Amino acid sequence: MATSDSGLWDFRDGKAVGADSVGFAVEATDGGIGTVDEATSDVGSSYIVVDTGTWIFGKKVMLPAGLIDRVDREKKTIYVNKDKGEIKEAPEFDESQYRDNAFRDRVSSYYGGARAPGD
Repeated sequence: MATSDSGLWDFRDGKAVGADSVGFAVEATDGGIGTVDEATSDVGSSYIVVDTGTWIFGKKVMLPAGLIDRVDREKKTIYVNKDKGEIKEAPEFDESQYRDNAFRDRVSSYYGGARAPGD
């Protein structure tokens, strides 16, 4: 499923998550990828950071909010509309730069979306 350029960094209706989702499992279209390490619901700049644990040892990935397909609060699981391969090949997460527009631009470009807000 393609993500529209205008909505890559926005939650789709009913899909918003925030700090209360830290620890939720994250499922790609073809299986589990890890747990939510951080989430932000800033308008036009929302994302989750996923700790991939043993799947990609020691790696975290940033997923723009527009990639979230659905949220199951009872199961504490977030489902994203990308497969494991797409997520594994995403730009390497950088703790020191992931809040910067340049990093978000790389993520946006990778997922085929618009530039980060403020650019």
